[in-house]
Amino acid sequence: MISENIYFDGNVKSLGYETVEGKSTIGIINPGEYEFGTAQKEIMNIVEGELSAMLPNQKEWQIFSAGTSFEVPANSSFKVKKEIQTAYLCQYR
Repeated sequence: MISENIYFDGNVKSLGYETVEGKSTIGIINPGEYEFGTAQKEIMNIVEGELSAMLPNQKEWQIFSAGTSFEVPANSSFKVKKEIQTAYLCQYR
């Protein structure tokens, strides 16, 4: 089953699906700044574009480009900001 997710007035959209490893979503983030909460560990893979992320317990923004990824622990939150549309794959583990 494929699920559709829409956040922040349509500025973040994704399609969710299940694999043998667990749930994943693939989506697009429009320019802007957004904060996400996590229930599970998340692995964010940047597919195309670039974004800045403020990860838990960090004091500075980090830039992630296409081909890079970052992890966010369960039960936390993180912020992203960007100036161009960015495609991502988020794996929930």
